[in-house]
Amino acid sequence: MAEEYSFIKSTTYNPSDIKEERIITSERLDFDDAENVLRPKKLEDYVGQNKVKENLKVFMHSAQKRKETLDHVLLYGPPGLGKTTLSHIIASEMHASIRATTGPAIERAGDLAAILTNMQKGDVLFIDEIHRLNPTVEEILYSAMEDSALDIVTGKGPSARTMRIPIEPFTLVGATTKAGMLSAPLRDRFGVICRLEMYTKEELAQIINRSAKILNIDIKRDAAEEIARRSRGTPRIANRLLRRVRDFTEYDNMDTITLTQSKKALKLLEIDELGLDKTDAGIVKTIIEKFSGGPVGLDTLAAASGEDSNTIEDVYEPYLLQLGFIARTPRGRVCTPSAYKHFGYNKIELSNNGLFTDENGDIIW
Repeated sequence: MAEEYSFIKSTTYNPSDIKEERIITSERLDFDDAENVLRPKKLEDYVGQNKVKENLKVFMHSAQKRKETLDHVLLYGPPGLGKTTLSHIIASEMHASIRATTGPAIERAGDLAAILTNMQKGDVLFIDEIHRLNPTVEEILYSAMEDSALDIVTGKGPSARTMRIPIEPFTLVGATTKAGMLSAPLRDRFGVICRLEMYTKEELAQIINRSAKILNIDIKRDAAEEIARRSRGTPRIANRLLRRVRDFTEYDNMDTITLTQSKKALKLLEIDELGLDKTDAGIVKTIIEKFSGGPVGLDTLAAASGEDSNTIEDVYEPYLLQLGFIARTPRGRVCTPSAYKHFGYNKIELSNNGLFTDENGDIIW
């Protein structure tokens, strides 16, 4: 059956790219540019994050009523939850223009000065990955955020002097996946700090239904719920899976995505009921089959699974920890009974002392 879809798979994306950049990763991929048309433009169309939306609605309304710029906003949380989308919505709701950049792209203080001096009153500056700002650039940003001015040092040695350049009041919207890496002085200058949470299956199903309408394809309710169930609580993954399932559906000359069609497509994409792919499964099975369920050190696991240790720790491990499939112990990683059950290792039982053992009586948890 996999050969039947060889054409559609090759025309949709490059399989070699997917191996390095998995289809279910929450990081942004090159072929995610199409998601821009799926992004809501208004706060009322933004699904989920209800507490964040309620607070932002109050802050924006109050700022407009006072005819002031919105206070600086920090959005943090796992990738793919809609921080960039929310920043554009903030600009739209405030009737302001937005300038978007990333922390690593602003290499020198002059780069930041060029951006800020060309902004109008009330404009929004969106900096993604703000935790990766150059420390020198970050110091220039302090006075810009607090005093609407740029303090720039010219010259060197005894002839050095400070120039203060006034700029228009603006709103900085910073986005980060690692709020803990922000320096305290920068974090304290944000008046509004919002944490974005993982989405529920019901919220993801709403997003999928909305996206399907934009993509001009019908989808059954149970099919949307099935895709949502495998989306790891992340809208970016949900929209990506919807587009891939749509490809398979159109290749079969069908006008509606059904539950059967979505299951078949996701099976060919090697994404199981919990959103795990072949690599996730490979890591868990390596711990179970090669190391009797653990504990096993990270470097040893990396060598045995053929994956980089940093990649395992930063990319694969977080979701497996969320599912409760693996646990970190002082001696290394271990698999939990939930992982055994999910992957069909049924020969485990609870011993008299409350520990899980395998068929040989060896303790596995």
